[in-house]
Amino acid sequence: MVIFAHYTDFYSVFSFRWELVTATMSKQSTWTAAVATMLGATLGGLFLWRSIRTQKRNALKGPSSAEPIQAQLEVENTPSLESSATPQTQKLLHAQTLLEVPPVIVSSLDDWETLWPAFQKDLSVYPVLGLDCEWVKSVRVSVKGKGCAVSLLQLATFSGRCMLVRLLMFRNAQIPLPKALVGVLSDPCVLKVGVGCYEDGKRLTHDHGLTLSCTVDLRYLALRQRQAVLNNGLSLKSLAADLLNISLDKSLELRCSDWEADVLTQEQMTYAAHDAQISIALFLHLLGMSKEPRPPTEGEAVFVPLAACCQGLVDVPFRGRSSGGEGEEGERRRRSRKSTVESPESGDQQVPDPRRNKRKPLGIGYSARKSPLYDNCFLHAPDGQPLCTCDKKKAKWYLEKGIGELVSEDPFIVRLLFEPSGRPDSQKDYYLTAKENLCVVCGKAESYIRKNIVPHEYRRHFPAEMKDHNSHDILLLCTSCHAASNVYDGLLKQQLAEDHSAPQGCEEGIRLLENSDRRRVRSASRALLSSSNGMPQSRKEELLSVIQSFFCSGQQDVTQEMLQKAAALETRIFNESYVPHGLKVVQAYAEHGLRGLMELERCWRQHFLTSMKPRHLPPLWSVNHNHDKYLRKYGEDLQIQLN
Repeated sequence: MVIFAHYTDFYSVFSFRWELVTATMSKQSTWTAAVATMLGATLGGLFLWRSIRTQKRNALKGPSSAEPIQAQLEVENTPSLESSATPQTQKLLHAQTLLEVPPVIVSSLDDWETLWPAFQKDLSVYPVLGLDCEWVKSVRVSVKGKGCAVSLLQLATFSGRCMLVRLLMFRNAQIPLPKALVGVLSDPCVLKVGVGCYEDGKRLTHDHGLTLSCTVDLRYLALRQRQAVLNNGLSLKSLAADLLNISLDKSLELRCSDWEADVLTQEQMTYAAHDAQISIALFLHLLGMSKEPRPPTEGEAVFVPLAACCQGLVDVPFRGRSSGGEGEEGERRRRSRKSTVESPESGDQQVPDPRRNKRKPLGIGYSARKSPLYDNCFLHAPDGQPLCTCDKKKAKWYLEKGIGELVSEDPFIVRLLFEPSGRPDSQKDYYLTAKENLCVVCGKAESYIRKNIVPHEYRRHFPAEMKDHNSHDILLLCTSCHAASNVYDGLLKQQLAEDHSAPQGCEEGIRLLENSDRRRVRSASRALLSSSNGMPQSRKEELLSVIQSFFCSGQQDVTQEMLQKAAALETRIFNESYVPHGLKVVQAYAEHGLRGLMELERCWRQHFLTSMKPRHLPPLWSVNHNHDKYLRKYGEDLQIQLN
């Protein structure tokens, strides 16, 4: 109504002036009048647009007094972030609003003591902290030339309050870290959420002796939410874009800037704070708390329901699509990768160098099937009894060999002209049912892949008696569900590794080991061959002594032939203690005979049902498939021979 009134007043004034103009310009041409009319309409439209824009800006400046927002902060240019709102009247802030709360720097005990009470108050409402760390990623930008220890610790609460704790300043000034900070990081009743927060905890322990417990990786929560649409991967930036429609600045200049500088720039502070603030916003969104906030009543234990939503995900390192173990070995491999100034180490988990890699939607790394898995052709015995389903290629093979005859085209049925070696025990058999070519989890009918419910690294070591007709444990999943399923598989593999002393990342699980002595000899010979002329004599003698001690125990001069041989030296040697993780687990179950291996099968099948909750399983699919048959056919005393 206000806008309409403004427009009406403008139009009245304009019409009055226009009448005066037309009265004095009655002799002007029709063209001039048309131009003046268009000009007036344009000015009126501009005035109307400006009025609407002003109204919208005023509406976005803050909520109405009838709808108070939780922890609405009256941010002033002071270190204190005290809020007048009480927990009982608060509602959760919108994610974009969280990012607008300015961060505060903590570089002394006084700073911490000033800011901690407000944080403590927030944690009493929702005991969750968004957490992230920053450190110098390249020696070139490190003023002090060290560039490894965590420089900055970011902590954010649900209200958007964010502290940037400058850990190196405490250490350089030989000031002990605040006891409250050490306590809240190790507090098992305060969740710390983020992308790669478990790995950040390891760095904090290594660099500053801090213990970080009760961590939850947001990537696990995102994968657990089956309705979440993840088009761009699982990095923090991708999750923010897909789930919150918020774009984070992850430019290489900021990520690899000098986090050890005496004074951080405003851009650095904003970048660091947003990582922690968006982490807690994602956590609340994934738990549905941003949609239906319910302030806790006095005395209510808020941590219990929050922890229940993260059951099985607390203090679990994230393992992506790869089925191999990450753990310590994975971190060692990542650290040993060549790191140059042109390709600095990324500070964000799962965020590739944008100059080399393009982000792919979740599951895009998989190659989908080009043809259906199930043709649903049928094989019948000579007397017409159904034997099984098969693909059309196999059914046509019987026809081409003259040992079968075509009974029907649709459905495609071939009757065998010889007595088969076995028949199904009943007509209610899994292998007699027609199966649909769709994802058994979500029902998607395209871009599907075969999924081994019992992973091949275990199944390959099963005895031959349990490897026949195992297509029951091969199901179709779309690429996204396949990626999510592999993540959950990693958790069970880790559990099996711990239960049966079959670690995935230890030396026993590596077939080939890198021999450091042979590698040193190869590097020395290549250096001598490539740049011997410009090398100082002392360095040349040092490298020659390395080669000499390896080939001739110091009794003979190094020849050109030796150098060529050393330059091509194989540095990997076979690990004689190598035992594959899968074999070690199967061996542990095989100690209990046939029933033990059946239990391993049942374990993986039940794990798939529990973790993925498939809604489109084929009829008669069962966690106990063929187990009764094994016992009848082979007996419990079957001698197990593993492959």
